[in-house]
Amino acid sequence: MVFIKSSNGDFEMSITQKLLKFEKIKCSILFLTLSAIKFGEMKKIDEQIIISYLKPIEQYTNLHIEIFQNKDLKMFCGQVKLLSFTRICNKKGEPVDNPESEANPNSVVEDPDITDTDGLWEETYKSHTDSKPYGPASVGMDISFINSKHVYGIPEHADSFSLKETTSTDPYRMYNLDVFEYEVNNPMALYGSVPVMISHTATHTTGIFWHNAAETWIDIKKLPDTNVVSSITNFFSGEEKDIPQTSTHWFSESGIIDLFIMLGPRPMDVFRQYGKLTGTQNLPPLFSLAYHQCRWNYNDEEDVQQVNENFDKYDIPMDVMWLDIEHTDGKRYFTWDQHKFSHPLEMTAGLTSRGRKLVTIVDPHIKRDHNYFFYKENHDRDLFIHTKDGKEFDGWCWPGSSSYIDFTNPEARQHYASTYALDRYQGSTLDTFTWNDMNEPSVFNGPEITMQKDNIHPGLGIEHREIHNAYGMLFHMSTYEGHLLRSNHHLRPFILTRAFYAGSQRSAAVWTGDNTAEWSQLAIAAPMLLSLSVTGITHVGADIGGFFGNPDAFLLARWYQKDCLSVCMYVNASLTQRRKNVWLQFDS
Repeated sequence: MVFIKSSNGDFEMSITQKLLKFEKIKCSILFLTLSAIKFGEMKKIDEQIIISYLKPIEQYTNLHIEIFQNKDLKMFCGQVKLLSFTRICNKKGEPVDNPESEANPNSVVEDPDITDTDGLWEETYKSHTDSKPYGPASVGMDISFINSKHVYGIPEHADSFSLKETTSTDPYRMYNLDVFEYEVNNPMALYGSVPVMISHTATHTTGIFWHNAAETWIDIKKLPDTNVVSSITNFFSGEEKDIPQTSTHWFSESGIIDLFIMLGPRPMDVFRQYGKLTGTQNLPPLFSLAYHQCRWNYNDEEDVQQVNENFDKYDIPMDVMWLDIEHTDGKRYFTWDQHKFSHPLEMTAGLTSRGRKLVTIVDPHIKRDHNYFFYKENHDRDLFIHTKDGKEFDGWCWPGSSSYIDFTNPEARQHYASTYALDRYQGSTLDTFTWNDMNEPSVFNGPEITMQKDNIHPGLGIEHREIHNAYGMLFHMSTYEGHLLRSNHHLRPFILTRAFYAGSQRSAAVWTGDNTAEWSQLAIAAPMLLSLSVTGITHVGADIGGFFGNPDAFLLARWYQKDCLSVCMYVNASLTQRRKNVWLQFDS
């Protein structure tokens, strides 16, 4: 049973009156929306209670929700009064975009009292300036788990499975970035973000889903603060005088508060409840659960043939061969290098005759070349992301000057998906599958090697900052749809993605990115994969032996042993790394 209280009389009255219809409410998911564009309401759908709450901005700080089960307090939100909800304004002195009456909750208001301090209205990072046309627009909330010592989730971070306190470090950051040789035991942002946290105790499991795709930070503090003396006293007395509590503070740069509270009470209940919200992992094709051989890059078709034959020669199982960016014609995706990979159909047949598949890479940056069919099609249809000034965004990535597809636009998603048809992606077959990399998105000359936040997605008419963490998912979802379309929905797709968000499990597998050949990276892979798994993304793996650096035979052997237990057993290596083919490592 769940009972909801509030320290705000208006909120308690309006919600309680509706709850009385159900007397003691049975539900598994509580969904709270705080928004300046939705009117207050409460409704129960299936096992979910959905609350949309609209009040003047200054009254949000009084919101307080307590979650009980069997009269025991399990979670509360708002008690520490860290809830914040910044209304969207125009800069002082500038005309208001939509000077509508109070009847229009979407109208943008001008706040003459706000002055620019500490980069609230414009922010500079190295040579980049974020114009912040709507000023400060952050949202935040405190959420506490009662009688809880451990919380898990919020990937992706190269850190412990049980999340650490951040009282003496930076908060955990969720902002999809292309990170080169990432550090371990660090709350820094990596390639993907799933804003889901799970609390687990001996008696109860609960979870929350903070549905916001903007840059997000999470502070964690574990209470009560105990010293050595009190810990010894509690140990010998056999009891804890103070109830443990894990307090968290969530804050995002923009957007609204969409908070889903998954009430458990058992771990599988939380997983089932979260699966109802974002979906579950689709059944992958059988070959994708086996051994994958990849390298940046195999030199040519002859190189691929030799590697393929040597796996049989040395009697080593291998199910999938991968090709990185060098197989294309000048980094133009959906093409082949006409000198090194001039016979892709014959090359693929050589793999499939031995029961193997081929994976090729497709990234979201599209080479700006009017003679390149895929760029010209998207350019002519205006399907690329724009700058804040309305021009087609030009960023730098592997092909050089590149444009980036606006996957918020349904037409862009459909057009991209259609390009996987065998008559458009010439040289591919139904045994050719796809690797989506660099989809954070990576922009070599952008701030933090990603896209400017004030770029515009014409498909939704919003800034990139609003959907940054979901961009990679929109990309690989479109790839998944393209694979379904090319086989008329007869064959299960296999997509590997580096960037991800809540719900990515429906359409892609995930790997942990550019790790290094170090024992610490081998150790951290397990908690990284577990953190992904408990937040719904279960088809996961890490580069065996590290993407950068050269492991010795002992480290590589241990890595192979560990990854025999991974869902995705995946070997990869950078251009400068020596080959990790097994027969080259262990002849002696």
